[in-house]
Amino acid sequence: MKKRKKADKNSLTLVEHLTELRNRILYMAVIFLGCTLLAYQFSEVLVKDMIGIAPEVSFVFISPAELLLSYIKIAVIMGLTVSAPFLITQIWLFVSPALEKKERRTLVFSLIFGTVFFILGAVFAYLLVLPMMIQFFMGFQMEGIDEMISFESYLSLILSTVLSFGIIFELPSIMVILARFGIVTTAFMRKYRKYIVLVIFIAAAVLTPPDVISQVMLAMPMLLLFEVGLLFASMAERKKKKLKAAESF
Repeated sequence: MKKRKKADKNSLTLVEHLTELRNRILYMAVIFLGCTLLAYQFSEVLVKDMIGIAPEVSFVFISPAELLLSYIKIAVIMGLTVSAPFLITQIWLFVSPALEKKERRTLVFSLIFGTVFFILGAVFAYLLVLPMMIQFFMGFQMEGIDEMISFESYLSLILSTVLSFGIIFELPSIMVILARFGIVTTAFMRKYRKYIVLVIFIAAAVLTPPDVISQVMLAMPMLLLFEVGLLFASMAERKKKKLKAAESF
């Protein structure tokens, strides 16, 4: 019975596929909008928590709509974060029937693995990196120059830093996927390690605000993540070889 349902699912016409896609996009839009509206109710709480990271700084807003737009930006990002599991589930339900069992297993593992590392990166940035960055920046004060930091620029710093660390913490999962599908081998990664290190520092310079301390604070975890990814990728390669050996008998 299950096989028949799966066959029916795979034999949908183009119009039926497009109809299903439209329905899922509508579901995703409604859930995202609902989560965003709900998150807006807690925007003030989140703003106070962000301000708490820099208790010695007095923030200002320099345009009439700046604070409102900041609240909306926070609500949209939190709405996307909260609704992400549902959105990913809808995408998965649409594409999974076209995948083989091994592909589905690999994709599920990658999604879980990647999500965990993204959250770790975001939390690491918010709780550890940002307070250190702000303390470092505020150490550069000069007599006769008063600080006047807009909340919008502060929010942009927080979002860019958290997002950058979240993306960079995806490095191990990306390396595992590349090794699992044989796109890039661990032997290649080890051979060109010094060039990869250079790319890491360049990426850190691009992803972070234009200051050396932010770049170094991002590059160091990236180097560690590369080594962790290399370890997991090696394990994935060994597992792949064992499966091939078992199938050959």
